Amino acid sequence: MHWRSFLDSLVARGLRGVKYIVSDDHKGIRAAKDSIFNGVIWQRCQFHLQRNAQAYVPRKDMQKQVSQEIKDVFNAPNADMAKERLDYYVNKYADAAPKLSEWMEENLPEGLAVFELPKHHRKRLRTTNMLERLHEEINRRTRVAGIFPNEESLIRLISAIEIEISEDWITGRKYLNMDNVTEDECDNANSYKNRIYRNNLA
Repeated sequence: MHWRSFLDSLVARGLRGVKYIVSDDHKGIRAAKDSIFNGVIWQRCQFHLQRNAQAYVPRKDMQKQVSQEIKDVFNAPNADMAKERLDYYVNKYADAAPKLSEWMEENLPEGLAVFELPKHHRKRLRTTNMLERLHEEINRRTRVAGIFPNEESLIRLISAIEIEISEDWITGRKYLNMDNVTEDECDNANSYKNRIYRNNLA
């Protein structure tokens, strides 16, 4: 399904109040997001960025080091420190690995939008891991079931799995706990959202 049609269908079914989207660098997703959810904060998945970076590492013996340095950027305590660390590594590889340096400078900033969110939410919202785990669980349960007599039976099982997980997040372990979010953190997130929105309109 075309990504714009998919997002349109979510809106038609009642999706409202979207403030933040995390995905990989899929051109179709990004174009659809800009069309349907213009002004919404977009975070490029840090896990995918880590994986994508390896294609620009010139030697195999450098891969582990580069991976750790990118983690160093992503694990910075705040956005300013992350940008300082990124600048340092971009300059570090400017001569030794120019393609990597250029890629880092162009792409890694797309993984830093998460710093505008409340601190306690960043770890869970900086990647698409939540969705990946949901897909894994659906795949595991559907493999056990084996052959489905029709499409409706498959949809019923998948819906039951998703309802079960949703209820667990609501009544059991909270995926995002709002209790520890300070007023300043909420204000910062709202300020960033408004700034992004104005920039997209310019």
